[in-house]
Amino acid sequence: MKIVRNKNILILFVLLLGGVQAMAQQIPHYSQFWFNDFATNPAFAGTKPYYQAKSNNRYQWVGVNDAPKTFMLSAYGPERKKDMGYGVQLFSDVTGPTSRLGFYGSYAYNLRLKDDIRISMGISVGLLQYKIDGSQITLHDAADPSLGEEVYAEFVPDADFGFLIYGKNWNGGLVAKQLFNYKINFDDVNALGMNTLKTHFFMHGAYRYDINDDWAVEPFALLKFMYPAPLQADLGVRGIWKKMAWLGVSWRSADAVSIMIGYEYEEQISFGYSYDITTSNLSSASSGTHEIMIGFKFSKIKKDQERSKL
Repeated sequence: MKIVRNKNILILFVLLLGGVQAMAQQIPHYSQFWFNDFATNPAFAGTKPYYQAKSNNRYQWVGVNDAPKTFMLSAYGPERKKDMGYGVQLFSDVTGPTSRLGFYGSYAYNLRLKDDIRISMGISVGLLQYKIDGSQITLHDAADPSLGEEVYAEFVPDADFGFLIYGKNWNGGLVAKQLFNYKINFDDVNALGMNTLKTHFFMHGAYRYDINDDWAVEPFALLKFMYPAPLQADLGVRGIWKKMAWLGVSWRSADAVSIMIGYEYEEQISFGYSYDITTSNLSSASSGTHEIMIGFKFSKIKKDQERSKL
């Protein structure tokens, strides 16, 4: 069934694709960003002695028509003999008749500073596809030729850079995403004009405090900024039992409170779930956001060499 819209909805599509919309929606967002750290910062590649694969599935603002649905698959790990790592990630982000598809390859170099303190620098380079499916839209003015029923797509290159400093129980980093500031221009749809991908800056950190042999507590934080949008903060904490199960809560400024739970089976297969309670004006229309994460660790291919064990 087609989505009935008037011409003003095209303005929303433009903002979702390249403008100053809800800033987080230019880049896929995850409440459990610490679960798939590589998706946030390419410098995490190679910081563990094994390869791992992780899948993110996010269903945002359930109950709101055309709300974002995001899916990501990533795999990353170390080079066997050198202090470096590699990774790949594929994501799909769909909002009604608009969608984004991205594929990235990443490289990171790790360097020991002192004792168990290491730094890592990583870069991701990839290709993005932005698409609008006009067949899903019916304008009130049937004679309006601004969009039609065609599928419009644009491909652009993209790159991210990340810096990470970390130890046995902690990490902190800086990330710059969408470095190229490429312009999205749907030549066949003059009404959409030209829209620029903005560079986003992230700062993140986490620290795990071991209370005893069974329990640990881990506060974590993620700050996001994209000019001229206001700073957005994700602050949270989780309790970890026997390095197997966890329960946590986080707060995202002006948007949501998240409750999260997870379990790791035999240090190999991990599962995480979070439920976001919407605190913005969308709370009257949305029943919340669901996020499911699945991870798999492969066998070690090199010694730990004082690497982080987060």
